[in-house]
Amino acid sequence: MSRVQLALNVDDIDQSIAFYTKLFGTGPAKVKPGYANFAVADPALKLVLLENPGQGGSINHLGVEVDSSDKVHAEIARLTHEELFTEEEIGATCCFATQDKVWVTAPDAERWEVYTVLADAETWGGAPAPATTTETSDATPAACCTPAAANCC
Repeated sequence: MSRVQLALNVDDIDQSIAFYTKLFGTGPAKVKPGYANFAVADPALKLVLLENPGQGGSINHLGVEVDSSDKVHAEIARLTHEELFTEEEIGATCCFATQDKVWVTAPDAERWEVYTVLADAETWGGAPAPATTTETSDATPAACCTPAAANCC
């Protein structure tokens, strides 16, 4: 199964979890400090909340979750052929999960990832560079989920 991913910056993770639980009628699939994700069945959506005070209401990044590494590698080949390929991360730890992924950037700078989750992880990820601030912290969810070229995951 594939589903679209929407990763949102939020000011308060607890308020946002409460809101989206009511909106979609389902609780989060994973909650960690400053991070939550929802696996919404209908509509098929992976909603990721990244606590990033002062940036609430903005998109962190977009994505498509696929069900296997084979599909990620097929997308790497397809996107490279289309001259859209920008960065691949194989076995990367990000967002409290080990993932295979490929990143592309749209003409207006929206970041898209095609990814699969290989396993849960207890840590946020590598030494990410914040997406919206100039601070660096391994524990800053808003900092992760950017291509490795930006020092993420």
